Parts: sequence; C-alpha cells; structure tokens
Amino acid sequence: MKWKADWGLRARMGFTMFLLFALYIVFVGGLVVIFPERILPIALVFGIFSLGQFFYSDKLALWSMGAHEVSEDEYPDLHATISRLSQQADLPKPKVAVADTRVPNAFATGRSQKNSAVCVTTGLLQTLNQEELEGVLAHELAHVKNRDVMVMTIASFLSTIAFMVVRWGWLFSGGRDSRDGNQVPVFVAILASLVVWIISYFLIRALSRYREFAADRGGATITGKPSALASALLTIDGGMDRVPQEDLRETSEMNAFFIIPAKAGFVSKLFSTHPSTEARVERLRDMEREMESY
Repeated sequence: MKWKADWGLRARMGFTMFLLFALYIVFVGGLVVIFPERILPIALVFGIFSLGQFFYSDKLALWSMGAHEVSEDEYPDLHATISRLSQQADLPKPKVAVADTRVPNAFATGRSQKNSAVCVTTGLLQTLNQEELEGVLAHELAHVKNRDVMVMTIASFLSTIAFMVVRWGWLFSGGRDSRDGNQVPVFVAILASLVVWIISYFLIRALSRYREFAADRGGATITGKPSALASALLTIDGGMDRVPQEDLRETSEMNAFFIIPAKAGFVSKLFSTHPSTEARVERLRDMEREMESY
C-alpha cells in the first residue's frame, strides 16, 4: 500500500481545532465572568465531561448504538477481514463491534490508533457482498489512520457542552426571582452559548465533509479497489429507503460518524455532515481510472 499523508486534511483538522479551542476559551471565560460565584462547579463539570469523553469515547459511541464487542468465535469472517485490512493499512487491529439494527452502516471510534473500534451493523453485513464490505471497513480504518476520529470526538464534545448550556442554562439562575437581576446574566450566557454552538456546528460539518472524501481515498488505497467502495456507497444509500423510519431515528445521533448518514430530504442534505453520495462515487471512479492508467 502506497499511503500518502493527506496534508489538506491535517491542515483543516489543525485549523478547526484551533478555532474551536479559541472559541471555547472565550466561551468559558465568559461564563466565569457572568457567574463568578460558580467558577468551581463550572470547572468541575467541564473537567469531568472532558476526561470522560476522552477516555471513554469509544465505549460511549458503541453504547449509544446498542453495539457490543464481538469475539472471533462469533464473527470469524469479520475479524479475519479487519485483521488483514489492518495489516495492509499498517495499523493495530481495532476492537470489532456489531450493532443489531436494520440500518446498513458502519463507523469508527476511539481516541487513538491503539484505542479504536470499528463497528458494523447487522443490516450492513446482510446488505453488502464481501468486496463491498472490505471497501467499507477500509474506509473506517482510513479514519483511524488519519486520526480524524479523535478530532471529531473532541469537536463534538465541545459543541455538546455549548448545547447543554443552551438547553439547561436556566438552572444557573438558582431558582431566584427574575426581579433580582439574576435572570439577565443567565439570558446572556444562554445567548452566548447558542452563538458558540451554531459556529461549532458549521465548523464541524465543514471538516466532516472533507474527512469523508479523505477516508474514501484512504480506503480505496488500502484495498486498491475504489470501485468496490463506490459500489458499497451506492448500495448503502439505496438501502436506506427500505429501512423503517423509527430505525433511522434511533441511529441518527451517530450520523456524523457513519459512512453514510441515516437521513434524507433537502434540509438534511443541506446541513449534512457528509458530501453527497454522487460526489463521492464520482471521485472514486476518477481514482479508479487513474489507477488503471498506470
């Protein structure tokens, strides 16, 4: 495998993280100024959430999907495929997990290359042939190799904190009457958090769309078969139409990490974390033609 570092992705990840951290330093500083008497609780909450998200991000992601780690005895073929692809990608073998859902999808999670997991759904295993499955698994391993899973995990956590303040900020009022003026700083904090959340939302989506293109290229490089991943993307995208809406809603929280988001419609596409399937397939076909010309 002739792996090339994606400097475009690295630059975008670095720039996005710089902007997000700068944004949240201002955000936390603002909360401290608005609620000076609550510095310790604010710091404690942020610290606990940060450590929990960093060290248990893989377990939290699997838990949110109802997925569980599986052994080689349970899924020997899946383990064998991931072992082989991991060797080709020069990666430690990640943990292997399966989620029992009809939604055909997959995702990678974890804080580093040594602490990662690749999860597939039972719907995906039933939908794809072996070559297509290898393309999808290689795509997820490319996310791990590019280290963008960790960046997305941190970025999503920071966005979640801002959203929590927007949703539960009224609790900072301590239940006192609005005539004592306490409601004014609470309103300011919620408004500031909303602005931070909106900015984070678009920064994360801008990075997420590029990282999917990068993982497509990386996955195709690992297998040497861009057409296999292109076929898998088309199969998964088409299979979404046959999945009950309740199943799609149950898994929608993981859309940013899925290979294809479990949503449809104009509004969802406009704010999607992923580029269109058509654009991804076209790039893979261009890559296939380049390989054939050598």
